[in-house]
Amino acid sequence: MTRRAGDDPTTNGSDDHGASGLGRRRFLRTSAVVAGGALVAGCSSGGTNASANGSNASSNASGGANGTVGNASGNASTNGSVGIKSFRGSGPLVESRPPLKGPRIDDLPDLSGTLSVYLGGGEGGLYTQFLDLLQKMYPKFNVKLRTASSSQLANTLITEVESGSPKADVFWAVDLGALGVVANNDATMKLPKKVVKPVPKSFHPNNQWVGVAGRARSVPYNTNKLSANQIPNKVQKFTDTKQLQGSMGWAPTYGAFQSFITAMRLLHGKEQTKQWLKGMQGQNISEYPDEFLVSNAVADGELAAGFANHYYSLRVRAARPNAPIELAFTKGDAGALINAAGVEVIKGTERRQLAMNFIKHLLTAEAQEFFATRTFAYPMIPGVPPVGGLPTIDELNPPEIDLAKLSNLEPTLTLMRETGVL
Repeated sequence: MTRRAGDDPTTNGSDDHGASGLGRRRFLRTSAVVAGGALVAGCSSGGTNASANGSNASSNASGGANGTVGNASGNASTNGSVGIKSFRGSGPLVESRPPLKGPRIDDLPDLSGTLSVYLGGGEGGLYTQFLDLLQKMYPKFNVKLRTASSSQLANTLITEVESGSPKADVFWAVDLGALGVVANNDATMKLPKKVVKPVPKSFHPNNQWVGVAGRARSVPYNTNKLSANQIPNKVQKFTDTKQLQGSMGWAPTYGAFQSFITAMRLLHGKEQTKQWLKGMQGQNISEYPDEFLVSNAVADGELAAGFANHYYSLRVRAARPNAPIELAFTKGDAGALINAAGVEVIKGTERRQLAMNFIKHLLTAEAQEFFATRTFAYPMIPGVPPVGGLPTIDELNPPEIDLAKLSNLEPTLTLMRETGVL
């Protein structure tokens, strides 16, 4: 296994995460990839340098290191009336977006009052921008924001609830595993069916949390080196594919990759997962610090293919529309995992009604268009399509797995260390 410059063979503790027929492989359309926004759900660790003192969401948060998304306030009015354009990103893709379906903000009660939100992972400021937009729409709505890593906030929330003094009303995390840990410690309130109804059941299995923005595992490949039919449709076949010998890349220290391996361990067991890791090492796979660099190396021709969350290829294409990179998706296995950012309401909150209304806003067509066109995430409601010619969630074939169990990383990290992957 080859390690690239800048690698640190330890876990980075990141919060990142993260089909049949045509749905398994859909080419990224060159004209449909330059959307406003550069960072996406699951690409930021969130860090621990954000506000922990209850400050309000910033009104000029940056879109991140790889571009900007413009003024988050868009053309929202201050009386609660708002249109899709206020939430939509910019670029050729946006100009040809189809009519959207789903719940609308104008059909919901106004947000009013102060809501304490613990935000696990800042998404380069994009989620903060969304909060800014809501506050500008609703002058009587105020967000008291605390940000840190999802794991840190999960532990804090559990401690606060156990002590009888919860300080958060809502936990919004880039990783469903962190939400699951809080829920499994009896620190959340059940979400009403009418709140989670727009979202597929797999993203609210027990109604303790609900997904708001998805990310799919994928195989970016260089079209000058491989054709679509040369990409295996099962992740287990990658160890035996001769065309991929010495020409693939992965990012094992990255949180999204570790969730992928955790899914494999849960689906196939420790021994089969160990053999797969060893098999990929036998393929002389190259290691990179993160999955954007994997995708970029594919586009450069340094690699023929790699393992990465879907949106990194879109980010590459946003910067280089003619880059020879497309996406393939495996079927029904860990390589086809769909994870998500999500939200839950904290047990003991005195603002239950406001918290539920806030979640309803996250699941409107407007909010889902924000996540799709500004963050390149998979929308959680069927009436809003993904960007870039991606297959819809329904067209993909993810494995049946309890996403909350992906938080149990320690056995995975032990396994990766035993095989020398970490």
